[in-house]
Formats: sequence, C-alpha cells, structure tokens
Amino acid sequence: MRYFVPLGLPNRSCSPLKRLAVLEFAKECGFTLAEARQLFIDFRDEAPLSERLQRLARKKITELEALTEPVAVMKDLLERAQRCQCIDFRECGRRILDRVKRNPIPRGR
Repeated sequence: MRYFVPLGLPNRSCSPLKRLAVLEFAKECGFTLAEARQLFIDFRDEAPLSERLQRLARKKITELEALTEPVAVMKDLLERAQRCQCIDFRECGRRILDRVKRNPIPRGR
C-alpha cells in the first residue's frame, strides 16, 4: 500500500498486488505515470475500470498513430542509407536533391 501513497493513488479495497498488476499493465501499454494514475483516481467512482482503460487506450492509440508515419519515413530513409554507394558529399547531396525533386519526403502534418 505504501507504494500508492507517493503516487497519489488512493488506498482502496483491492489488494496492492492487483493494483500493482494494473499499474504494470498500464506501463507496458506505454501510458505515462500521469495517464496510469487516471485509471485509479481521475474517473467518477462508479465508472468501471474497463471504461477508464478504454478511454485512455483510445487516446494512446491516436498518439501512436500520429507517430507511425514519421517512423515509417525514417525507416525508409535508413534502409536507403544502408544501400548508399556514394563516394563523397557532392555525389550524395546531388542524389538526395534529385530524389527529393522526384519524390518529396513527407513532413509532419
């Protein structure tokens, strides 16, 4: 129980082990401590945990989807870099500029 007090997590009727299991699950899902804290205290008392978790999950999925496109672009560029055969900066810069003219790199929204 003492672990919940510094986090602002109230002492409820559920065992500390079960509450820690939920907290660990939230961590594995990528929730910040502030987000995970919402599972415990930032909802009205009668709201079932599933409702709380689903609401936070929807928000986190939206955040992850916003990261997907830039990560895919970076991965593509890194894969291209692995095939690089340029001998100097002049050749590399020319190839990059030629490719950007043909197919601009998507930037953030």
